[in-house]
Amino acid sequence: MDALLALEDGRTFPCRSFTGPGNATGEVVFNTSMTGYQEVLTDPSYSGQMVVMTYPLIGNYGVNPDDIESDRIQVAAFIIKEYQAYPSNFRSTATLADYLTEQGIMGVEGLDTRAITRHIRNAGAMRAAISTDELTPAALVKRATKIPRMAGLNLAKVVTTPDPFYWDNGKPHFFNPDRQPLDKTIWQDRGAKRSVVAFDFGIKFNILRQLDQAGFELVVVPSATTADTIQAMAPDGIFLSNGPGDPEPVGDAIKTIRSLLDYRPIFGICLGHQLLGLALGGTTFKLKFGHRGANQPVKNLRSGKVEITSQNHGFAVDTESLQENDVEITHINLNDNTLEGFRHRKYPIFSVQYHPEASPGPHDARYLFDEFKELMG
Repeated sequence: MDALLALEDGRTFPCRSFTGPGNATGEVVFNTSMTGYQEVLTDPSYSGQMVVMTYPLIGNYGVNPDDIESDRIQVAAFIIKEYQAYPSNFRSTATLADYLTEQGIMGVEGLDTRAITRHIRNAGAMRAAISTDELTPAALVKRATKIPRMAGLNLAKVVTTPDPFYWDNGKPHFFNPDRQPLDKTIWQDRGAKRSVVAFDFGIKFNILRQLDQAGFELVVVPSATTADTIQAMAPDGIFLSNGPGDPEPVGDAIKTIRSLLDYRPIFGICLGHQLLGLALGGTTFKLKFGHRGANQPVKNLRSGKVEITSQNHGFAVDTESLQENDVEITHINLNDNTLEGFRHRKYPIFSVQYHPEASPGPHDARYLFDEFKELMG
């Protein structure tokens, strides 16, 4: 089915929908991963975004119920060069088209994804619209200009869990707040395992799997959970998750984190890293086209080693805004020298911008989960 992709600056790309008729809007971004498209689709950090995959052939290994990072597809649309309708993999249970169609997400193919990627790299990530019923370029461009910009959007409150849950045996087990108060009685393995409260700003399942494998007992709470509630739970550590959107509008979480800085060890990643930076008095800014892929080189300034990392973010913490706040810069991005990690010199606090849990991606940074455990004594 014929479709059209229109960017807010007037550039358009004719294409074909492989998921039937539909419309979609969002910020168009690109991801350079060669595999892991199902994990990309279900990563909550992509909420509000239409993702272009730079690898040309997508769909060749189908989809399955094990490679998901949340309970649903999170992207606004999926943009690829060539769709493979007949997957071949022993783990496959459905086609990519069926998976997208079932959840009402548009997928389009037949575009020059290299041209889109080069355009975004030069002009920056921007708003866009896709349609099968509006094929007039000027009208679709106008539609793209009417959607909200990513800067200023608090999307963490959109993707966060509505209720707290206990993570056990690879699955969430939701609490009934009326029957189970959030206090220190919620821990089932107190003493045998270190207890961790994880703030859900858009948390990926593989983060929870890695924390579980590191030996933690986990309770996940909504993004707006207060400092008083966290202290009533009396955890051994606090984890700040990844998530979508602009960190600055997530004001309640920044205030809560600031209240907990000297309370327990804290580990933040991605959006959690940015919120921690803001809580420490730093500032953030929007990157031109972001870092999205499984091949981002990061230098660990403490060890001198270079790690290849998985990343997905469009904002960054300004390095200079933190350097006078008892903060040690620990990691930098070798492509553009942006801040990728820091730790506090007084408090047991550290964070990284990238995804140490990967999925998809390399495992170079999984040692950070063990460092979090060491911080708790």
